[in-house]
Amino acid sequence: MAPSRTDNPEMAKKHLKVRTEAKRLKTEMGKVREDQLCLIEEQSKLMTRFGEIERQCNELKQEAQMMAKQSALTRLKLELMLGILKAREGGDLVQAANLTRFLRKIVAMEKANAI
Repeated sequence: MAPSRTDNPEMAKKHLKVRTEAKRLKTEMGKVREDQLCLIEEQSKLMTRFGEIERQCNELKQEAQMMAKQSALTRLKLELMLGILKAREGGDLVQAANLTRFLRKIVAMEKANAI
Protein backbone atom coordinates (compact mmCIF):
# COMPACT_ATOMS: atom_id res chain seq x y z
CA MET A 1 0.00 0.00 0.00
CA ALA A 2 1.28 3.48 -0.95
CA PRO A 3 1.91 5.93 1.86
CA SER A 4 -0.62 8.80 2.10
CA ARG A 5 0.35 12.46 2.30
CA THR A 6 -0.65 12.66 5.93
CA ASP A 7 1.60 9.70 6.84
CA ASN A 8 4.67 11.78 6.00
CA PRO A 9 4.93 14.69 8.49
CA GLU A 10 7.10 16.77 6.16
CA MET A 11 4.59 16.40 3.31
CA ALA A 12 1.72 17.25 5.65
CA LYS A 13 3.62 20.36 6.79
CA LYS A 14 4.25 21.44 3.16
CA HIS A 15 0.62 20.75 2.24
CA LEU A 16 -0.53 22.87 5.20
CA LYS A 17 1.79 25.68 4.14
CA VAL A 18 0.46 25.55 0.59
CA ARG A 19 -3.15 25.61 1.78
CA THR A 20 -2.41 28.47 4.17
CA GLU A 21 -0.67 30.41 1.39
CA ALA A 22 -3.61 29.73 -0.95
CA LYS A 23 -6.06 31.05 1.64
CA ARG A 24 -3.91 34.12 2.19
CA LEU A 25 -3.73 34.75 -1.57
CA LYS A 26 -7.51 34.33 -1.92
CA THR A 27 -8.02 36.85 0.86
CA GLU A 28 -5.63 39.30 -0.79
CA MET A 29 -7.32 38.80 -4.16
CA GLY A 30 -10.65 39.56 -2.52
CA LYS A 31 -9.23 42.77 -1.08
CA VAL A 32 -7.73 43.70 -4.46
CA ARG A 33 -11.10 43.05 -6.12
CA GLU A 34 -12.82 45.30 -3.55
CA ASP A 35 -10.21 48.00 -4.15
CA GLN A 36 -10.74 47.72 -7.92
CA LEU A 37 -14.50 48.11 -7.47
CA CYS A 38 -13.93 51.19 -5.31
CA LEU A 39 -11.58 52.63 -7.93
CA ILE A 40 -14.10 52.00 -10.70
CA GLU A 41 -16.83 53.68 -8.65
CA GLU A 42 -14.60 56.68 -7.91
CA GLN A 43 -13.60 56.91 -11.57
CA SER A 44 -17.27 56.93 -12.53
CA LYS A 45 -17.95 59.73 -10.04
CA LEU A 46 -15.00 61.72 -11.38
CA MET A 47 -16.15 61.30 -14.97
CA THR A 48 -19.58 62.60 -13.95
CA ARG A 49 -18.00 65.57 -12.19
CA PHE A 50 -15.76 66.32 -15.17
CA GLY A 51 -18.78 66.18 -17.46
CA GLU A 52 -20.61 68.67 -15.24
CA ILE A 53 -17.58 70.96 -15.12
CA GLU A 54 -17.26 70.80 -18.91
CA ARG A 55 -20.96 71.67 -19.27
CA GLN A 56 -20.57 74.64 -16.92
CA CYS A 57 -17.47 75.75 -18.82
CA ASN A 58 -19.40 75.72 -22.09
CA GLU A 59 -22.21 77.72 -20.50
CA LEU A 60 -19.71 80.30 -19.24
CA LYS A 61 -18.13 80.56 -22.70
CA GLN A 62 -21.54 81.16 -24.25
CA GLU A 63 -22.38 83.79 -21.63
CA ALA A 64 -19.04 85.52 -22.20
CA GLN A 65 -19.64 85.56 -25.96
CA MET A 66 -23.12 86.97 -25.45
CA MET A 67 -21.76 89.66 -23.12
CA ALA A 68 -19.08 90.57 -25.67
CA LYS A 69 -21.72 90.90 -28.41
CA GLN A 70 -23.94 93.00 -26.16
CA SER A 71 -20.99 95.19 -25.24
CA ALA A 72 -20.09 95.74 -28.89
CA LEU A 73 -23.71 96.55 -29.73
CA THR A 74 -23.95 98.97 -26.82
CA ARG A 75 -20.76 100.66 -27.94
CA LEU A 76 -22.14 100.99 -31.49
CA LYS A 77 -25.37 102.52 -30.17
CA LEU A 78 -23.45 104.98 -28.00
CA GLU A 79 -21.28 106.01 -30.94
CA LEU A 80 -24.41 106.52 -33.05
CA MET A 81 -25.97 108.65 -30.30
CA LEU A 82 -22.80 110.73 -30.07
CA GLY A 83 -22.81 111.11 -33.85
CA ILE A 84 -26.45 112.23 -33.73
CA LEU A 85 -25.65 114.84 -31.07
CA LYS A 86 -22.65 116.15 -33.00
CA ALA A 87 -24.66 116.28 -36.24
CA ARG A 88 -27.43 118.23 -34.49
CA GLU A 89 -24.92 120.62 -32.91
CA GLY A 90 -23.34 121.16 -36.30
CA GLY A 91 -26.74 121.77 -37.86
CA ASP A 92 -26.50 118.73 -40.17
CA LEU A 93 -30.08 117.52 -39.72
CA VAL A 94 -29.92 115.09 -42.66
CA GLN A 95 -26.95 113.28 -41.11
CA ALA A 96 -28.70 113.29 -37.70
CA ALA A 97 -31.86 111.81 -39.28
CA ASN A 98 -29.84 109.07 -41.06
CA LEU A 99 -28.01 108.15 -37.86
CA THR A 100 -31.29 108.17 -35.91
CA ARG A 101 -32.91 105.87 -38.46
CA PHE A 102 -29.95 103.51 -38.27
CA LEU A 103 -30.11 103.55 -34.45
CA ARG A 104 -33.83 102.73 -34.56
CA LYS A 105 -33.17 99.76 -36.87
CA ILE A 106 -30.55 98.42 -34.50
CA VAL A 107 -32.87 98.78 -31.50
CA ALA A 108 -35.71 97.10 -33.44
CA MET A 109 -33.41 94.19 -34.36
CA GLU A 110 -32.38 93.87 -30.71
CA LYS A 111 -36.00 93.70 -29.59
CA ALA A 112 -36.86 91.15 -32.29
CA ASN A 113 -33.95 88.92 -31.23
CA ALA A 114 -34.89 89.26 -27.56
CA ILE A 115 -38.31 87.78 -28.25
